[in-house]
Amino acid sequence: MSILKVENLTKVFQGKKPFTAVNGISFEMKQGEILGILGPNGAGKTTTLQMLLGILSPTSGSIEYFGKELNAHRSEVLQKISFASTYVSLPYNLTLEQNLLVIGRLFGMKKKEILKNMDEYLERLGIGHKKKSLVTTLSAGQTTRMMLAKALMTKPKILLLDEPTASLDPDIAQEVIELILQIRKEDNVSILFTSHNMAEVTQLCDRLIFLQAGKIIANDKPSKLAKSITGVTLDLDFGTELDQAVALLKQSNLKFHQVGTLCKIELPEEKNIAPLLQKIAEHKILYQHINIKSPTLEDYFLAQVIKKG
Repeated sequence: MSILKVENLTKVFQGKKPFTAVNGISFEMKQGEILGILGPNGAGKTTTLQMLLGILSPTSGSIEYFGKELNAHRSEVLQKISFASTYVSLPYNLTLEQNLLVIGRLFGMKKKEILKNMDEYLERLGIGHKKKSLVTTLSAGQTTRMMLAKALMTKPKILLLDEPTASLDPDIAQEVIELILQIRKEDNVSILFTSHNMAEVTQLCDRLIFLQAGKIIANDKPSKLAKSITGVTLDLDFGTELDQAVALLKQSNLKFHQVGTLCKIELPEEKNIAPLLQKIAEHKILYQHINIKSPTLEDYFLAQVIKKG
């Protein structure tokens, strides 16, 4: 079942030279799915999120949540949606508790429920001891965790997360990712997620939309997008047998480059690895270390950026 449906969504910013930030994109998000939006800076990710939140009005196209058009049912729909971003904060002259009480009231929650949920998520995010502190005293990482607590405490049906771990230390970022996965499992929340951390996206997202110049150029599982990039790198450290190995590689017309005694060999596909290793063995050349680097989501991302350039 689709909980979010976007059809032909377009946003044109007017001016002396009109700029199309989002150009006729269409996609759906299923109940309980974690859907990633990936793309270089200027691809249209932020503009898309702002339209999904009702902050920006589309030039054309439609957005439906729960089968209801966003513009026609704005208040009802937004009661079931939460948003968190590394780049957004709450009023600095209020404490965390004061801010979250206001947010809870805006979502129609009773004070008892607000305090219960607030304490739960502040503790789970490691900032329970900061509840009485002014927002202005928080570090960047603590501010990010506050925004996540704000988004989670309303128990949303859909969670929109804009680079929610960008300012967090790696250990805290991993804890946040695990918390997001746990919340999805427990509450069947649907999550739209943007990030520049490819490993994080691969771990978290069921499916990815790749935006480029305002258009969707790919819509698939992270693993499938990575595998769409051909080529594999085979690292072999030949030690004292480097000269014999280099001669064989040149004779075989293989593309490679050396780093000390290490040869980084570029092969078209993984199936080319076994024949090469067999040939090396037949020539009785020994190697001390082997490493196979298959294409990753980061390779896919870079390939798309380079292709556009």
